[in-house]
Amino acid sequence: MTVKTIPARLFDMAAERGQTNAYFVKENGSWNPTNYTTFSDEVRSVARALIGLGVKPGDKVTILGFNRPEWVIFDVAAMTIGAVPAGIYTTCSPTEVQYIIDHSESEIVLLENQEQLDKVLAQRDNLPKLRHAVMMKGATPSSSELVLTWEQFLANGNDIDVSEVEARLKAVQLSDLATFIYTSGTTGPPKAVMLTHNNLAWTADLAMDVTGMSTEDCGVSYLPLSHIAEQMFTIHAPITAGSAVYYAESIAQLPENLKEVQPTIFFGVPRIWEKISAKLGSKLSQATGVKAKLVAFSLKAGADYVATLNRGEKPGVVLSLRIKIANKLVLGKILPLIGFSRTKFAACGAAPIAAEVLQFFAGLGIPVHEVYGQSEGSGPTTFNMPGATLYGSVGKRLEGIDVKIAEDGEIQVHGPNIFAGYYKDEAATKEALQNGWLLSGDLGKFEDNGFLFITGRKKDIIITAGGKNIAPKNIESAIKNHPIVGEAVVIGDKRKFLSALITVDIEAAEDYAQKHTMSVTEIAKSEVFRAEIESYIESNVNSLFARVEHIRKFTVLAEPFSIETGELTPTLKVKRATVNTIHADTIDAMYQD
Repeated sequence: MTVKTIPARLFDMAAERGQTNAYFVKENGSWNPTNYTTFSDEVRSVARALIGLGVKPGDKVTILGFNRPEWVIFDVAAMTIGAVPAGIYTTCSPTEVQYIIDHSESEIVLLENQEQLDKVLAQRDNLPKLRHAVMMKGATPSSSELVLTWEQFLANGNDIDVSEVEARLKAVQLSDLATFIYTSGTTGPPKAVMLTHNNLAWTADLAMDVTGMSTEDCGVSYLPLSHIAEQMFTIHAPITAGSAVYYAESIAQLPENLKEVQPTIFFGVPRIWEKISAKLGSKLSQATGVKAKLVAFSLKAGADYVATLNRGEKPGVVLSLRIKIANKLVLGKILPLIGFSRTKFAACGAAPIAAEVLQFFAGLGIPVHEVYGQSEGSGPTTFNMPGATLYGSVGKRLEGIDVKIAEDGEIQVHGPNIFAGYYKDEAATKEALQNGWLLSGDLGKFEDNGFLFITGRKKDIIITAGGKNIAPKNIESAIKNHPIVGEAVVIGDKRKFLSALITVDIEAAEDYAQKHTMSVTEIAKSEVFRAEIESYIESNVNSLFARVEHIRKFTVLAEPFSIETGELTPTLKVKRATVNTIHADTIDAMYQD
């Protein structure tokens, strides 16, 4: 069977199932649908407008805004005519925005609103190649000569015949560059990961097979579309499967949107799953008497049911009856409240997640399948598949992808999903891509059963003053298992012992604060909480590790880490180097005799 590009698949889907709903947007309190026929027409109109503005095959365009139809339409339209789109995180500063637009040599940028336009205008003198800033629908009009409204932009395609779009699409080869994924820059300026049309198409087919996605399914788009995982779940896989996408109103509105949509497919980064489990777990723990017994029975039934499915076994008569009762009494009432009453496939990726969090959702009857991969591999490398899931691992290698462990423990990957290199960075490309193998930078090991376990990150390895090599990931995960710990960063490079910086999860801490008659903001300074954490580390963390890996001192920080302060990436991963810099005085204080 001939492999087709993502844009070609969209037009095929419109021809075959044009009346199928492609996406939904909430307007005036209602979710309004757009079908595949209209979606494909919108892509053609934007493709014509881009051609009308002089965009040629191989030219670059950029997109800066929250998840909206215009984001995806512009992205797919650019690929349709052989151009290369690149997303920019909405949290980027004006300087970071300038870097990506300039580095990519983008001549046109699509912007969501005035806030994002201001970032571009602030750096206008440093963007010599930028010709147009196109605003998404409904944006405040601007007097800047750089700016085009959405309607003015589309008008540029009025004189372009649709046959030109078809000719451009026909000329696109699978080996051609399709998109840039800019890394979140945890260790310096972001690098532009070059993915081909074949990378995207092959991985979308894989994602569809893994999830079982079809025209009957729907998901919610809310994570940054600059990230390959969200692109796969919002753009490439849905277009391939013909499923529907609901665009969340905002991150803040996600909980409410989930309840309204009840998606059948859901992908979340660890922090999303952690927040839901912490908040819901706190509520469930307050049950007393008969209710507490019903909750315990139901969670046990859910956990046993999911464990059976994860082993690839069929639940027996007794277990099937137990889960049926649990659903009727408890689970069936809880799941609609968090938006998961119809979820048939749930996944987690982009960063490590504690097995305890996955086990919590198993108790609700929801198997959450952890995926491991990176932008350079178009997303997935290994997956905890339905019927073959082992919590604590990141699953088995996916069909068609080769994975091996180098002598130093580094995970290396080879397959049709591997990127074409970093744009304008030959040195970094040679370092990461050797003989067709991607050197991931992650450390791992395979168990005899074929499951891969991540043991750390090469650049995160702590070498103590005593010369001991320590991977901090598992220690940090153990600390984060405390119900109201938000983040934990282990310190100890060139130090005599290990210490930790700890933050409080504000959302999960409300009940704790009420119980101890204090405000949430007072918890971090509370001696009661400090004593509790000290005891927890001794009993539930240090007891799990060798003596050299014990946490000897810790500090509970007054404020949580945030994207705004630079401590977290837009996908909520901790920037270890930034944390070390910002909190240098606090860290040094823990090592004073």
